[in-house]
Amino acid sequence: MRIVDLTKETKDNLLNDLLKRSPNNYGTYEDTVAEIVNKVKTEGDKALFEYTSRFDHCDLTKDTIQVTREEIEEAYAALDKDFIEVMKKSAENIREFHAKQMHNSWIDTKDNGSILGQRITALEKVGVYVPGGKAAYPSSVLMNIVPAKVAGVEKIMMTTPPGKDGKVNPGTLVAADIAGADVIYKVGGAQAVAALAFGTESIPKVDKITGPGNIFVALAKKAVYGHVSIDSIAGPSEILVLADETANPRFVAADLLSQAEHDELASAILITTSRELAEAVSVQVEEFVNQLSRTDIMKKSLENYGYILIADSMDDAIETANEIASEHLEILTKNPFETMTKIKNAGAIFLGEYSSEPLGDYFAGPNHVLPTNGTARFFSPLNVDDFLKKTSIISYSKSALEAVHKDIELFAENEGLTAHANSIKVRFEN
Repeated sequence: MRIVDLTKETKDNLLNDLLKRSPNNYGTYEDTVAEIVNKVKTEGDKALFEYTSRFDHCDLTKDTIQVTREEIEEAYAALDKDFIEVMKKSAENIREFHAKQMHNSWIDTKDNGSILGQRITALEKVGVYVPGGKAAYPSSVLMNIVPAKVAGVEKIMMTTPPGKDGKVNPGTLVAADIAGADVIYKVGGAQAVAALAFGTESIPKVDKITGPGNIFVALAKKAVYGHVSIDSIAGPSEILVLADETANPRFVAADLLSQAEHDELASAILITTSRELAEAVSVQVEEFVNQLSRTDIMKKSLENYGYILIADSMDDAIETANEIASEHLEILTKNPFETMTKIKNAGAIFLGEYSSEPLGDYFAGPNHVLPTNGTARFFSPLNVDDFLKKTSIISYSKSALEAVHKDIELFAENEGLTAHANSIKVRFEN
């Protein structure tokens, strides 16, 4: 890995490089996606089946688009029983963590005759998109469906592309069943997102769409936002390790590569105050790259977006980490909890040498659907709130309104909204 001294120039260059990975730069494909979305919107199932045949080489009908219980049972039989048990344990950890995020409705009654409150209700229908083929990740199925289930969503509909044989990845199906999906459709790509957003003869319209996907899926979610809600437009994966001289270089190298193997656009960055650690990590990375399976992907990722930055001080390192606002941030310092108090921007923070990033990806319980590309400055991980909506409650008695009606009328008149003022005034005409 390249080793550079952390200066204002190198930091600016790094930030510019990382921004090139933003989903906002996917514009080349927007026209294609818009055509797909509009065709599904206007033609429904007909367009959906045509695109599935063209892109997935699978012929669907209204009778075969939905995954059957028999297919789910076949998926269970095809998977290793130990893996199924691990998924169940993971789902329980995710469920337990997200249950702590739940809020209650509340009412505040005052002596003056006013009642104010907030009612919290779950979304009625949610669509979860799940990639297929080589990009099938059962862990993402759990991370999207379990929080929706905890929130109390009435109907969770999952879409995922079929193979040429009309089958769906067995790990995906079992994870969906464990998590509690109500129905699974064999359709993927931008056409699946459009179907969930507008509805077709076979797929009902939903209120929100969550889940990862390729460039076409990301742009389709962007295109339908406003017709439905979405979780986010996710960019490539990223990890930033903040370390001092106490860190284990073998651990650091392994953790950097855990994200570099995702794809060629993934980012892996180490910021350290120790040149000795930097050099040891670089050597260890090269050794691991040649031992692990996704060698070509990791090499491309590190060549494009892999950096080891040497900072003059930990304060400089922390300042840079906050500017990058990484999806995953590992803190491997002498006192990681103290360092953490200075971190303002990160999707998820992993503290100490036995809290490596894959712990969060698969098992600990916090959600692994995280803000990317610097959006951790203003976005949060996927959570129960993403599947809830809040409604304000207002009730005033006559005496409560009478005490303040002139204030309200004055406010409305100053905004030039006389009908607003009149709506209050007529109640006290006599």
